[in-house]
Amino acid sequence: MINIYKTTSETDLTLKTIENIEAGCWVNVVAPTEQEIILLAKKTGVPLEFLKAPLDDEETSRIDIIDNNILVIVDIPFTEMEDNSLTYDTYPLAIIHTEKEIITVCLKNSKILTDFAKGEIRGFYTFKRSRFILQILSKIATYYLLYLRQIDKKSLMIEKKLHKSMKNKELIQMLSLEKSLVYFSTSLKSNEITLEKMMKMSIMQKYPEDNDVLEDVIIENKQAIEMAGIYSDILAGTMDAFASVIANNLNIVMKVLAAVTIVMSIPNMISGIFGMNVGGNPFSESPVGLISVVGFIVFLCVVTALILKKKDMF
Repeated sequence: MINIYKTTSETDLTLKTIENIEAGCWVNVVAPTEQEIILLAKKTGVPLEFLKAPLDDEETSRIDIIDNNILVIVDIPFTEMEDNSLTYDTYPLAIIHTEKEIITVCLKNSKILTDFAKGEIRGFYTFKRSRFILQILSKIATYYLLYLRQIDKKSLMIEKKLHKSMKNKELIQMLSLEKSLVYFSTSLKSNEITLEKMMKMSIMQKYPEDNDVLEDVIIENKQAIEMAGIYSDILAGTMDAFASVIANNLNIVMKVLAAVTIVMSIPNMISGIFGMNVGGNPFSESPVGLISVVGFIVFLCVVTALILKKKDMF
């Protein structure tokens, strides 16, 4: 899917959707087909490898330059529904700076770019290409921080549930969050290298405020890296703690079952001995023999249970 947007001028802030690619426009490409990629390459002169690069979900963050085309690939955060639960992942986004337009290519429709398409970003003009790139990077850092806070809140909710009942569902959700934090941390570190390279590019500082914007983006990205690291350590520690609790609970259950087995074996053993059809057994001829045997069994069971309780087996 290809959508083309254009801001006419600084006085006219309306973001308009246009049919054809024009100078100063923004071409937003989402999950394109092979035919759309070839057509776009012919109309803009952008190398095919630039347009195809972000379609590989394993593509790493980087900067590449061919002729007057600058390719910036960064990992952006996404939320997805999986088994009625919100999960977090990252996908590559390509931002291509050409002589006349800005092209963004991604496998999925992102909220980050949707905010721009809806005209919700202040000071956004499609013809200010270098500024537009920095605004996208700033929005990416903002969404990383937002999703990291959501992950932290969600992990606290799951932890409260785990205090009440140790279920596989909650543990799997915790594992999913830990995996998301690993993805976020890896992507943020890759983005940091790309941002540092952009600091050395003069084209990224075309307007007076651009350098400040880029520095703010780098600071927010580093803050997101620190948050991801802290949350990941907390979540890993929580998972280890609950794993220890589950193992301890299992040991307690096994210990109680072993104690019960010992106590229950006493009646079987004694009743088996006195139940033998052997002559000369004094209890078999006495009218109170059965009562005496039962009383003796009960006495031994109580004594054994008290001993086991003293040894903390119950």
